[in-house]
Amino acid sequence: MSSLIHPVILCGGGGTRLWPVSLKSRPKPFLPLLGDRTLFEEAVQRVAGDDRFAAPMIVAGPDHLDLIETQVGGEGAHRIIVEPAARNTAPAIALAAASLSADDVLLVCPSDHHIADEHAFRKAAMAAADLARDDWLVSFGIAPTHPETGYGYLHRGEAMDGGYRIAKFVEKPDKERAEGYLASGEYSWNGGIFAFRAGHLLSELEKYRPEMAALVLKAVARGQNDGPRFHPAAQPFSAIEGDSIDYAVMENTARAAMVPADMGWSDIGNWAALQDALVARADDDGNVTRGKVDLDHCSGVMVASDGPRVSVVGLENVCVVVANGEVLVTSREGAQRVGKLPGAARQ
Repeated sequence: MSSLIHPVILCGGGGTRLWPVSLKSRPKPFLPLLGDRTLFEEAVQRVAGDDRFAAPMIVAGPDHLDLIETQVGGEGAHRIIVEPAARNTAPAIALAAASLSADDVLLVCPSDHHIADEHAFRKAAMAAADLARDDWLVSFGIAPTHPETGYGYLHRGEAMDGGYRIAKFVEKPDKERAEGYLASGEYSWNGGIFAFRAGHLLSELEKYRPEMAALVLKAVARGQNDGPRFHPAAQPFSAIEGDSIDYAVMENTARAAMVPADMGWSDIGNWAALQDALVARADDDGNVTRGKVDLDHCSGVMVASDGPRVSVVGLENVCVVVANGEVLVTSREGAQRVGKLPGAARQ
């Protein structure tokens, strides 16, 4: 069995909750939201220069291939699997698994997350890979820092070498239940980062989603290579009924495990989450600004402008964004709903 870990970077989703900065033509993964590098570039760099990791495999739709190839740069040989259609994470991950040897270990990483502590990430990845080689399906359990209602949770079960069994997957809770989860110390956020042995993942997918597994294998068998790009056959893949890896496999398998990861993680899922990730740049009143901004008697305010001056007086816990000719004003609590706005949906 190969000792290498094969990173699989998923480039899906439109990042509509970060509208109007995140657009369909250039969505969240390909934006420098936290510094000079984009979130996608961070994901690639996180596994670069470490001989325990193979070159990354990238799974993406056709619309952003030029962005991917520009931003991946010279980070070693890489392969891009071009999804013929968006079918959620289970088929995307299965495409990668079917493109590797059965004993290869996949480390599945979303392209649009921020991880502050890369050493802690790599440590968790090694522990997860060891469990995956023993045919556990492994989630990263993110150490919660507050009673978040926007994430799913993992209820920790019995201890294992390097991690824990997952006793239960928990859907996004209300505030009261989230506070209880945090107080108990028995729950982690489900961060959407996974480790699998390729052959075992496919066998579990065949058990719980046999039609999906069969169509993925047909798509790979009939696919075509084009340099570093691999194009699975469109007809079988497009016939798949999409599902997430959590619903399709993780919540059904008897061999779900987690490794705890305290690594400064954020999915940067909305403007409030981005504000939290930029806390080191906040002023004494918790305000975070970018561009031409004037604040007076404000606290917990985030303002970002790509041109016009924005002046805010006497407000608390709001986000104001001016970008691409659009203006967004939301409370922190309302930030989760930005993606449902007509402007975000119709772009």
